[in-house]
Amino acid sequence: MSFNRGLFVVSLISMVIGCFFQPGISRGEAQETMEDYKIGAGDVFKIDVWKEPELSLEASVVRIDGKITFPLLDDLQASGLTTMDLKAVIEKRLSDFVEAPQVTVTLISPGSQRYYILGEVNETGEYPIGKKLTILQAFAIAKGFTEWASKKEIILFRRENGQERIIRVNYKDITKGDFSNNVFIQADDTIIVP
Repeated sequence: MSFNRGLFVVSLISMVIGCFFQPGISRGEAQETMEDYKIGAGDVFKIDVWKEPELSLEASVVRIDGKITFPLLDDLQASGLTTMDLKAVIEKRLSDFVEAPQVTVTLISPGSQRYYILGEVNETGEYPIGKKLTILQAFAIAKGFTEWASKKEIILFRRENGQERIIRVNYKDITKGDFSNNVFIQADDTIIVP
């Protein structure tokens, strides 16, 4: 194996390891983020009410107004809640009709969890976030860069607390081992590769 090829393999292994071990983000924080999944418009849930099949729903879609329609209960606000919060709301409201209801809420499709990538990548578009995803992994999903991509001037637009935030990303720094630019993707992020 030539020296350059060996250096490439070492760099590639470092990038992969960096995807899983982000500086400044502990495993506990990553797990907490997954457990605190907030329901949004477009999410699809299976809702089971134990021993009440006529009240169970195979696929309940969160509408654009953030609500779902549930038998006997009409519209329920779901957006902004966790699955455990929604379970508690349904159980409380159903207790007027069913003795000690036991509800299970299962996320089938995280339709609200999407990001967008535009510009000089091979496959621009909207992509689902099915797991914890870094910007490096997002580039891989978009099939990499075109030959004209400006890899030092990538911009990530993010909305946080009602404010637009711009995060500048230098892909070349990531490939050199500086994983501080390899940020986690959040719902509704827009990545632009000039």
